[in-house]
Amino acid sequence: MIDIDWLRKICLPLPGATEQIQWGYDLVVKVGGKMFAVAPLEPAPVCLSFKCSDESFAELTERPKIIPAPYLARAKWVALESPDAITRGELSELLCASYELVFAKLAKRTQEELKGEASRKKSKRSGKPGPKKKTRKSVHRKNKN
Repeated sequence: MIDIDWLRKICLPLPGATEQIQWGYDLVVKVGGKMFAVAPLEPAPVCLSFKCSDESFAELTERPKIIPAPYLARAKWVALESPDAITRGELSELLCASYELVFAKLAKRTQEELKGEASRKKSKRSGKPGPKKKTRKSVHRKNKN
């Protein structure tokens, strides 16, 4: 099994990333409602699955202990049969790339909303005020000028 705390530490700080339990015992990490990583919380044939680029898919599936992900291979997902199939550093990069691939497929409006949420969270943590929200009045006044 993959270290779930480590997985959360890598994935959940990404803008708009959420987690939920699905299919009984799988931890699913999503952005904009679309999954980009899946880890079973109980022993299973694979310990982590994630989306990757066409090039990465071809390269990774040639390595030992990395297979096309069951049910998701046609969408270019790979699955690790063992946590030591790949180094944590490389895995961290691949998980971020998975997030980026899924984020890029989201509707532009959803992408903007998630980016806005992320910048508001950052400004709250830093104590700086976030960007002002435009109201209908301020937009209307701007258009009159």
